[in-house]
Amino acid sequence: MDSLPIIIDVEASGFGEGSYPIEVGLAMEDSSSHCFLIKPEAGWQHWDENSEKLHGVSRATLFEHGRDAKDICADLNQLLAGKTVYSDGWSYDQTWLHLLFNTAEQLMCFRIQSLVYLFDESQMDNWHSEKIAMLEKTQIKRHRASNDALLLQRTYQAIRKS
Repeated sequence: MDSLPIIIDVEASGFGEGSYPIEVGLAMEDSSSHCFLIKPEAGWQHWDENSEKLHGVSRATLFEHGRDAKDICADLNQLLAGKTVYSDGWSYDQTWLHLLFNTAEQLMCFRIQSLVYLFDESQMDNWHSEKIAMLEKTQIKRHRASNDALLLQRTYQAIRKS
């Protein structure tokens, strides 16, 4: 069996200008997962109530249980140094990760790439239906970063086997 790709997912305070990362989730090569809640920085004020309803994390929860950007960036670099991670929302996730690392004044020691690079065209055509089937099969709760990363990784496995 092929080795599993590392999948990353980033949840955010909303979309568009002023949004910022609130949670980073990873599904590692061995299917273990990591989840990091991010304490909002002083300048991070944007908050979209609809996004909160979607991911179920309040701004108060982030202040209570979130960790500082510098600590999370250090952990991500330690886990991912020199590796490539994959995202299904590459343009958003990359933007939010760069904001996180810039805020922490740290260099990102890993690369982020779109999941589309892992598949041929016919596999990509089956992505959405396979993801829905995997969601129903596993009953993974969505819109939390590590759960979404695991769902994507399991969908990858299912497509590669077919």
